[in-house]
Parts: sequence; structure tokens; C-alpha cells
Amino acid sequence: MNTFQIQLAGKIIELSAQYPYLLTYCSEYLVTGTPDLSIAVQPADIAFEREKSRREDLREGIPVRAFSDDCLEATAAYRKIADALLAYDILVFHGSAVAVDGVGYLFTAKSGTGKSTHTALWQTYFGERAVMINDDKPLLAVTAQGVTVSGTPWNGKHFRGTNMSAPLRAICILERAEENRIEPISAKVAYPMLVQQVNRPSDPQKLQKTLRLIDRLSGQVRLFRLGCNMDISAVETAYRGMCPEA
Repeated sequence: MNTFQIQLAGKIIELSAQYPYLLTYCSEYLVTGTPDLSIAVQPADIAFEREKSRREDLREGIPVRAFSDDCLEATAAYRKIADALLAYDILVFHGSAVAVDGVGYLFTAKSGTGKSTHTALWQTYFGERAVMINDDKPLLAVTAQGVTVSGTPWNGKHFRGTNMSAPLRAICILERAEENRIEPISAKVAYPMLVQQVNRPSDPQKLQKTLRLIDRLSGQVRLFRLGCNMDISAVETAYRGMCPEA
């Protein structure tokens, strides 16, 4: 077993892995210190991820993909981390998070809608003022003082992310549209997408904790819906809609 420590969302996690790939994968997040929690990936966890991937491919009607054990181990590790971090009021959220002037904005959508394309345009529009936090599965720490979004090594197929944290100002549900438009939405309207986009544990008690955190999350950040044509002008529409004072 390879044992090492990483820090995610302010928590030190001791990881024990079967393969060296996970250590390399997490290289930008390595730390030393007293761990807040320990995660060990077992062969059964890798087998679970392989079967889960197979079922999903069959459901989507695509050829079954053959993932290596070390890649599946990385997926298994993050699933176990996601479940463990619930004890600290931290959620794994499927979305693309970008910071502008140190403030975070999180875009989520159905797969293939173009959230990564949109956030990449934020970096083009704002230049050095914009930093990609995480392009796939950022962490959201829900506290009494607000919500913080943090980067992780699990940052998508393009590996776009930074080891940083930022206060989260808004979550925006992105939809394709011919003309750019943005509108605030209520927690009730946003709720189905928020539930769909968080990690949902199989354990009933942890699932209930997840749903309670979603309720708190939706009450602490602004919620928006963005109709986006994927032109760079959509960035200005989104930013001015979420930051009317800018």
C-alpha cells in the first residue's frame, strides 16, 4: 500500500492506495500533518467502480469502456472521500467553478451542455483576474459564515483546476439558448438540479445529511439560471447578472 496525506477544503486526509498512480494524481495537494480522516482503497472498491462504469455504459448504449485498475482506484478514493467529508459539512458538487478577483462562481448543467466551454471563456474575458478552481468536481464547505468552494485533483478530463479556495457567491444553472439571458431563481426551482449534481451516498443517513446540506447551501448562495449561446458575450451577461454592483 502507498500511504500519503493530502489537504482538501482545509481537511488533511490520509490516503492508502494499492497503486502509485493516486500519489502522482494528488501531487499538488500533498501535505504532512495530523490527519482529520483516513481513507483506504481496497480491491473490492475498485471492482465496484468497474461494475458501476459498465452498467452506466450499457444504460447509455455505448461500448463498455475498459479502465485500468489505477484509474478506477482514483475514482474509488474520491467516492470514499466524498462520503467521509459529509461529517464536516462538505459536499462534492458536479460543476465548473471559476474565481474572479478571489470570489467563486459555480456553473452546473446536464452533461454536454457546455459549462466547461463557458467557464473557459471567463478566463479569456477576465485574463489574470480569473482562475479556474475546478472544472468537474469541486468541494463546497457549508458553514454558518457562508459557502467556500475548493479545488481538488479530481478536476475533469482537461485537468483544469487550482489548489485554492474561495468564497462562493453564486451557483448558476446553465442552459443553451440563442440569446444570452440570466435570471435569479428560487431554491425550490434550483433544488432538483442541485440534488442531481451532488454526490449521493448509498447510506440512508448520509443521504439525509446530504439533503440537509443542500437546503443550507441553497439558502446561503445566490441561485441563477443562465441561457447561454457560448459566445464570449455570455460571460458579461452572467457576471453582470450575478454581480450587478460590478
